[in-house]
Amino acid sequence: MLKVGVVGATGYTGEEIVKILTAHKKVNLTYLSAVIDKEEPISGIFPSLRGKTDLVCKKPNADEAVAAADLAFLALPHRVSMEIAPKFLKTGRKVIDLSADYRLAPDVYKVWYGTEHKDKANLTIAVYGLPELYKDAVRKANLVANPGCYPTSIILAVAPMVKSGAVDESFMIADSKSGVTGAGRKADIALSFGEVNENLKAYKINEHQHKPEINKILSEVAGKAVEIVFTPHLIPINRGILSTVYLKLKKKTDTKAVLTVYKNFYKNAPFVRIYDEGKLPQVRDVVNTNYCDIGVKVTGDTAIAVSCIDNLGKGAAGQAVQNMNIMCGFDETEGLKF
Repeated sequence: MLKVGVVGATGYTGEEIVKILTAHKKVNLTYLSAVIDKEEPISGIFPSLRGKTDLVCKKPNADEAVAAADLAFLALPHRVSMEIAPKFLKTGRKVIDLSADYRLAPDVYKVWYGTEHKDKANLTIAVYGLPELYKDAVRKANLVANPGCYPTSIILAVAPMVKSGAVDESFMIADSKSGVTGAGRKADIALSFGEVNENLKAYKINEHQHKPEINKILSEVAGKAVEIVFTPHLIPINRGILSTVYLKLKKKTDTKAVLTVYKNFYKNAPFVRIYDEGKLPQVRDVVNTNYCDIGVKVTGDTAIAVSCIDNLGKGAAGQAVQNMNIMCGFDETEGLKF
């Protein structure tokens, strides 16, 4: 059995990882930590875990964490993971980081996250953890940079068409709407019930910190530099993302032909479901799952792809466990068939 630790176990993502791992047949949860007032069983913090695990959630201690776990999930804020990950990696442990600390080149990271990268050596070995594109690299990795939630929904919706060369890469627009948990468990007036309920707003228009991540991966898929226009929105639901992506076609085609491109591209991807012609996914189809559901419609010279994920599932914790399964030689779907 693989000994697994979760550092940052009391955030939304950390909690979700713990829930998934309590039902995983190949792992033992051996270490949980978070910035908390007092150490106590995780089931006392999250009563839904009663009867599943009573492992004590401790205050952070890197040395203790390294000694207790073969693999660590770092569900930590940006700028923090890069200080913790090296302690695991230097002892041969595997790390799956859910922050943005290992997703971008140092110069790009400094621009978007406002600080110098403190672990450039390990940044060079980090593998971007989107299994549908990088499964072979993930399989060999010791450090996986788990993708952001918006990038997962958008990249999976765009990659098949970019790879096929069927679209004009100078015209790609992504309109995404996310539930409130995407912002993390923190005190913020803008995320309070009175501000979010019965409201919908756009924010960080074409300047969200996930944009360079999306552009980087789609450029790798395209084999040349590409850039997407990206507008995120906050909607009054707990969890889920719906991204609508507009792609300009280079030549006339129809919905059936485009759907064939998607189905062929994802034929070996157990967590991507392509809808048949005339059907489109909804957030409720994917909440509490690790699926990304995609539907497509062609109108005129535009292909419109609708992509839905659970931002805490395929957008974070579920995808992280999927990466762990691949890294450790388990069935890719182990623990994720809920």
